[in-house]
Amino acid sequence: MSAYELAQLNVGVVNGPLDSPVMADFVANLDRVNALAEGSPGFVWRLQTEEGDATALRPMGDDVLVNMSVWRDVESLNNYVYGSAHVEIMRRRKEWFQRLKDAWVVLWWVPEGHRPSVQEAVAKLELLRKAGSTEAAFTFRRAFPPPDAPKAEAAREFGDECPAT
Repeated sequence: MSAYELAQLNVGVVNGPLDSPVMADFVANLDRVNALAEGSPGFVWRLQTEEGDATALRPMGDDVLVNMSVWRDVESLNNYVYGSAHVEIMRRRKEWFQRLKDAWVVLWWVPEGHRPSVQEAVAKLELLRKAGSTEAAFTFRRAFPPPDAPKAEAAREFGDECPAT
């Protein structure tokens, strides 16, 4: 087993305030989707306030929601994103979020037990946007193995919900 876990950040520019009619279905599904993530095999942690509200955290601006979590490995996160009811919400993303020209999802490896800061995550997203997928910041499209993986293990391709990369 690896001494590393997978961190992920995804960001979205909302189409309106969370209490607006355009965002009502998104907000209505938050608890269900968060519970689904937390109950998924390989889930480790997610960013949230002490009250359990991740939407209250706006480190990238008032109109930008951030979602950050840590998972055991890429497969676990991929199974949650593409193999669970979460995919229903992803299909409706354009109803609630503006289409971004730049990458809006980034993955990277952290030492087991490390909980990344928002600043660390934003720096990884900026690195991905500047350099493309590297071992330091990547996407599902080209997912790198953890740093302690056997050297013969190469980057793998998964589905990619971030068409900007």
